[in-house]
Amino acid sequence: MGSFILEHLPQYKEIEPLLTGMDYVDIKTIKGKTNLSAFIAGMLSYYPWWISFLLQVREILVKILGLVKHEKPYDIPSYKSADIPFSPGGKVSFFTVVKAKDNKYWFAETPEDNHLSAYFGVIVEELDNHLKLFYIITTIKHKHWTGPVYFNLIRPFHHLVVQKMAQAGIMA
Repeated sequence: MGSFILEHLPQYKEIEPLLTGMDYVDIKTIKGKTNLSAFIAGMLSYYPWWISFLLQVREILVKILGLVKHEKPYDIPSYKSADIPFSPGGKVSFFTVVKAKDNKYWFAETPEDNHLSAYFGVIVEELDNHLKLFYIITTIKHKHWTGPVYFNLIRPFHHLVVQKMAQAGIMA
């Protein structure tokens, strides 16, 4: 699946390490007229009650599987375009930027875990009439037997959450 991006958008060879050798690659697309940083800000600001509930359920899985416990936000995030860092090492929400290029792509990693490592990224492709195609990419590399167990339990919710976040992103 990661090879789809590299074949379709070969100008982004520098992100190849984030897409290859992974145990799971998910790519979703959505069209909109916003710019990349506003799209990401809109996605990361999407925090309805049911996502808060899913994070509470995650805390139960963390205890059962012995995973690393991460802090969850206490305030509802409200990011603006200017809040999105494009320099490696920059932080937004619980993500740390690893590779980014203004108005082209943005990739960040999740906090260190003992069960899996994950990257979240967005690539934007210019279309006609100021319309843009956003590729929302999630990659996962399992580190321990608990990685696939955990991810297979949350996978259905992952698809729903990313879809809803992407819809919020294009509204930004």
